[in-house]
Amino acid sequence: MNFFTPAEIVKNYGAAGKKKAEMPLLKMLILGFLSGMFIALGAAVTNTAGHSIDNVSAVRILSGLLFPGGLTLVVLMGGELFTGNCLMCISVLEKQAKLSGVLKNWAAVYVGNLAGSLFTAFACAKFGQMNYSGGGLAVFTMKLAASKCSLPFENAFVLGVFCNILVCFAVLAAMSAKDTAGKVLGLFFPICFFVVCGFEHSVANMYYIPAGLMALSNDTYKQAAMNAYGYTEAQLAALSLKGFFINNLIPVTIGNIIGGMIFVSIPLYLLHKKAVHN
Repeated sequence: MNFFTPAEIVKNYGAAGKKKAEMPLLKMLILGFLSGMFIALGAAVTNTAGHSIDNVSAVRILSGLLFPGGLTLVVLMGGELFTGNCLMCISVLEKQAKLSGVLKNWAAVYVGNLAGSLFTAFACAKFGQMNYSGGGLAVFTMKLAASKCSLPFENAFVLGVFCNILVCFAVLAAMSAKDTAGKVLGLFFPICFFVVCGFEHSVANMYYIPAGLMALSNDTYKQAAMNAYGYTEAQLAALSLKGFFINNLIPVTIGNIIGGMIFVSIPLYLLHKKAVHN
């Protein structure tokens, strides 16, 4: 066969998770940084492509077609992405990795992802990438970021759960293939689905919201939002560090972990553990 069966995928990921847990800390950080940058670039592309389109469905579909390019780079370049690494509990269940090693990986990769995303957001906001449409891209970036900061905690959590169910299945689907084209096709549709549905991805939001915050700090962009688009100070006030961390990043991250562990890793391990150990 030119593809791996579900049981073989689980077995292969168990071994891959062991290597991830034993990876040197600096390597985790560097690969995490690169992956954060890849996902952030995917987010920047979707904002750029959709910022001047009024039809919400068209924006969501276009974004869904473009955003999978970020995870494609992560998978093909051997990156480390926090959301996908929630699958590492498979390695713990198989006793191939220690919980301490998994937690170390999660912490280091999360920090690396955040650094890569912030670097990309800073570069886009401060060096003119958001000047499209007379600053319209910057205004769209602020609007999207403010909407994410305004989510109720429970909404952000549940949307995070569904997002990482799809992301983790995308990673496993990519692992089912033995060639590059198969890997890309395997990951494409689950990632497209989560973007079109508007589910919440913690690493993507490490770009979306900071990019909006950095755009807001630019007086020209802020005035464009208030003058040309009619935003008030109160509406823009929703975009804040508190909104970023408390209203979005924390509940979305918890949701991502639950989605990857409870709804993907544990069920797949229990379903295939006999085949894995034969």
